[in-house]
Amino acid sequence: MRFTLKIWRQPSATSRGTFVDYPVTDVSPDMSFLEMLDVLNEHLTQSGDEPVAFDHDCREGICGSCSLMINGAAHGPMKGTATCQLHMRSFRDGQTIHVEPWRARAFPVIKDLIVDRSAFDRIIQAGGFISVSTGGAQDANTIPVPKPDADAAMDAAACIGCGACVAACPNASAMLFTGAKVSHLAFLPQGAPERHRRVLGMVRAMDAEAFGNCTNIYECVAVCPANISGSVMAKMYREYAVAELLEKIGE
Repeated sequence: MRFTLKIWRQPSATSRGTFVDYPVTDVSPDMSFLEMLDVLNEHLTQSGDEPVAFDHDCREGICGSCSLMINGAAHGPMKGTATCQLHMRSFRDGQTIHVEPWRARAFPVIKDLIVDRSAFDRIIQAGGFISVSTGGAQDANTIPVPKPDADAAMDAAACIGCGACVAACPNASAMLFTGAKVSHLAFLPQGAPERHRRVLGMVRAMDAEAFGNCTNIYECVAVCPANISGSVMAKMYREYAVAELLEKIGE
């Protein structure tokens, strides 16, 4: 297979960027998108050109670092698939493919296709944890958790923090990410003691990072590689409303 790649090149955060055309040939349909970029970078390095900078780590759809906008879609055309799991057989032979970084003020470009997603880390630091002393490991049935709550917590915890929700949202909202992180602890008894402080801290940290507001377009749900449900946002809204009310009355 052969493709024409139009890749966003930006030398630094303070530099102006532009799309640069790169032809790639002899691409196996079984290659992942990142493996195809590896091949391109090998050719660029051998010819003395600067390779394309892009994020990657596990290449198993777990870490979320392989975040690319491909032909205008976060992580490319396949639903429930991270860029590292996207194979070149998903494209037509001879197709032109536009590759660019996430576009959001809260995710400034560092270089080429790499953006700074530390805003997500600061949201987590604002409350996405539990600090209760748990002691030693307990038997599995010591703290019964209803099956629906356990399933909802596990589904929310599947979020890999890639930022596709922000990149796809017209408002660059981080509601799906924050909702997932709030929800997976709010459903569990271990997260109950700090649930109110947690949701207040995380939502306010999200607002401070200049993410946009949600207007219920649900582009975030459509592109999420972990298939996170929009119900986590409704859970976050309920948690926040209760926490804010309790804060106002001093409880």
